[in-house]
Amino acid sequence: MKDWFGLVARLVTGGVWIVAGALKLPYPADSVRAVRAYDLLPEAVVPAVGHLLPVVEVVIGLCLVLGVLVRSSAAVSALLFVAFIIGISSAWARGLSIDCGCFGGGGEIPDAAAKYPGEIARDVGLLALSAWLVVRPRSRLALDTVLFRPSPETYTDTDTRFDTEGSLDGAEEELAQDRGGEGRGAGPA
Repeated sequence: MKDWFGLVARLVTGGVWIVAGALKLPYPADSVRAVRAYDLLPEAVVPAVGHLLPVVEVVIGLCLVLGVLVRSSAAVSALLFVAFIIGISSAWARGLSIDCGCFGGGGEIPDAAAKYPGEIARDVGLLALSAWLVVRPRSRLALDTVLFRPSPETYTDTDTRFDTEGSLDGAEEELAQDRGGEGRGAGPA
């Protein structure tokens, strides 16, 4: 069940990142304007962040949807959501009335403060899904399970798994020898 929940967490979070980034990619000036509106970063880095953020969002989204480098992608996702929550909270606390720029647009708009609680709640929910994937990155239909399949040599002594030939490994082999077995592959009679 946890693997299925991980799949849902990957698809929801990754899908949000892909949509958010894809909507901003054709309009880099709007993305820069949205970053500038928060008035949190030095002006020298605002254009770079505004241009790179949509690309990072799409890449993180694709990695999550495809299930590639899930733990790393989810960690970056979580950090970005923390930054966005702080940014929106800061804008709200300072009385700024700006569009969050989450799905394009950005800049000053009237009555934006009314949207801040919903935007923060959405980002907290997505942060929770990202955190789940950091803690439990394995999920159904992920390319990580194909690309990074553990070899038998990577198992620890406490693993009770079998090697590729189907014989016992690690601690189980030692237990079999202690009970009078004849070595590898032998088990209790």
